[in-house]
Amino acid sequence: MKFGPVPLEQAQGKILGHHIAGPSGQRAFRKGKPLTGEDIQGLAELGRQMVYVAEMEPDDIPEDAAAQRVARAIAGHGLRSSGAHVGRVNVQAETLGLVKVDAERLVRLNECEGITLATVANNSVAAAGKTVVTVKIIPFGVPGSDVTMVEAVAAAGDAVISLVPLLPRSVSLVLSGSPAVGERVVENFAPPLRERVQALGSEISSMDYVPLEDDQGEAELAEVLVNQVKAGAELIILAGETAIMDRYDIAPRAIECAGGQVICFGAPVDPGNLLMLAYLRDVPILGAPGCARSPKVNVIDWVLPRLLAGERLARQDILALGHGGLLEDTPLRPVPRSKLK
Repeated sequence: MKFGPVPLEQAQGKILGHHIAGPSGQRAFRKGKPLTGEDIQGLAELGRQMVYVAEMEPDDIPEDAAAQRVARAIAGHGLRSSGAHVGRVNVQAETLGLVKVDAERLVRLNECEGITLATVANNSVAAAGKTVVTVKIIPFGVPGSDVTMVEAVAAAGDAVISLVPLLPRSVSLVLSGSPAVGERVVENFAPPLRERVQALGSEISSMDYVPLEDDQGEAELAEVLVNQVKAGAELIILAGETAIMDRYDIAPRAIECAGGQVICFGAPVDPGNLLMLAYLRDVPILGAPGCARSPKVNVIDWVLPRLLAGERLARQDILALGHGGLLEDTPLRPVPRSKLK
């Protein structure tokens, strides 16, 4: 596409490059308008002798058509596209789900001059109707070869961006602590965890309290975990008076006693360093740190959606959370960051 100044008498049929105001300051001519003979006369009456215009070349695709083609190419399962306007198409979630973005191919697509794609972050949760990517064609048209290249890159693998639906799952909550503080532990942890689970389309279907003071509590916790899995739990969340403090603390030992496997203890996310992830017969067990009591975003909000989406996480998935893992502090913790000098 050509863009530049031309004498007014040569501008007819070309696309106006900039807004032009009248004597009152109000817009008289809108950019993007193909100029007619009447427009040329009106511009002359405003004293204009030249204007900046765009001129499409034979291979160019107009901005709206190009945006629609790019949106179709990159959008995968669970997404729908809006109509096009001034070179923009929004791609939205059809249902509540987890957004998956191929960040590497996204960079390759954005290398194409004049074609831009802005997405939400990989593994973001999107409600139905939420825009998860916006496609914007910057000039009034782009070469057809560039759009074809975008389509080829998008077709070379899974969808560049897609949505994994968050289907209702049966979640069990197992709380623990000293017998004397059971009521307080339930009050502290159950409401915020229930709210998080419900916001992701699932429900806490059962809740147990296990006193954890000695090896008897360890054996009881192992039995509770086995029983929850047998009862059909699809995710188990552990939380308690004291967070899991060591890879060989009571909760990890109980999981292994029940026949499970601890995948990871400790996460490079703050708040949330004391996270634990384990599996028992393919059922994920999420050991929640104390920050799960807070409504502020913490490590639970990064891991819980992926587990409810049915994703099996490995230790490397947790370690990868360190980039961006320094979150806003919560005043609920015993020693907030601000207290360190």
